[in-house]
Amino acid sequence: MKENITILGIESSCDETSVAVVRNGREVLSNEISSQIAIHEKFGGVVPEIASRNHVEAISNVTKKALKDANCTLQEIDAIACTYGPGLVGALLVGVSYAKALSYAIHKPLVGTNHLEGHIAANYITHKDLKPPFLCLVISGGHTHLIHIKDYKEYEILGKTKDDAIGEAFDKVARVIGLGYPGGPKVDKLAKEGQANILLPKTHFENLDFSFSGIKTAVINLHHKQPDVNKADLCASFEKTVTDILIDNTLKAAKMLNIHTITLAGGVSANTYIRQRFMELEETKGMKVYYPEPVLCTDNGAMIASAGYYNYINGIESDLELNAIPNLKIGEK
Repeated sequence: MKENITILGIESSCDETSVAVVRNGREVLSNEISSQIAIHEKFGGVVPEIASRNHVEAISNVTKKALKDANCTLQEIDAIACTYGPGLVGALLVGVSYAKALSYAIHKPLVGTNHLEGHIAANYITHKDLKPPFLCLVISGGHTHLIHIKDYKEYEILGKTKDDAIGEAFDKVARVIGLGYPGGPKVDKLAKEGQANILLPKTHFENLDFSFSGIKTAVINLHHKQPDVNKADLCASFEKTVTDILIDNTLKAAKMLNIHTITLAGGVSANTYIRQRFMELEETKGMKVYYPEPVLCTDNGAMIASAGYYNYINGIESDLELNAIPNLKIGEK
């Protein structure tokens, strides 16, 4: 295999159209992102049909810009990686179809890539020295997974949410108290002005699974019964309680497996309070904690190119029958 491998990564699983060029899984040559947040904000959340249409309109220009920024031609690309799940089926199909057409036209390998594996791989870009094994807490609008990364292509899910993903809970809390969409950053910002002085319920299981529907419902009920409740305090209390749950399960897993390296991934890993609390584990528990830079926490092509690189060098390629799988599980092919 050649010394330097350049992957074009395409991400379109939700409301970001992103294309990136990454060398050897860790060196980002370009990472172009076209966000639809302003489009969906008026609806209070992502509208799948609108997301798909905007991907169609954006993907060609985003690809051209990524190649230009990387000072790279299509013929210099070694393989094309694309997200084929999980995600919104219509949105996924745009990226998959475009990647398949590009692969066919320029005679380059196609590498179907799992979106969650992409979020994990974002840490490889930010932290060039990071290598498995480690624990990864994937926290986003659609997922809450605690995963044992045994090797670059070997994963074991230790725990996951039984109901709402943590990002979904953030968005619903933000909506009910009038902060709007996207909820996560707005709750994070307002929480800085408040005190975590409101007792909210924590759901624990004997295993390492999560549940956030109870705390979400508690916040909604409290706001309805006490509409004059201090919103900043409510946000701070919500943020502290869900972070306590995340840390409790992660530390249980670390002790169980005797692992001292923890990574965060996914959109919610950009939350400043969650990052701060996990970083404190370095001093209090002797853990080593990693998380991606903010631009790599949200959906982006660079993380898909990185994860696609590890697929490619391990001989994992796709044919032109590749289809979108909206409920794709991590580790599935």
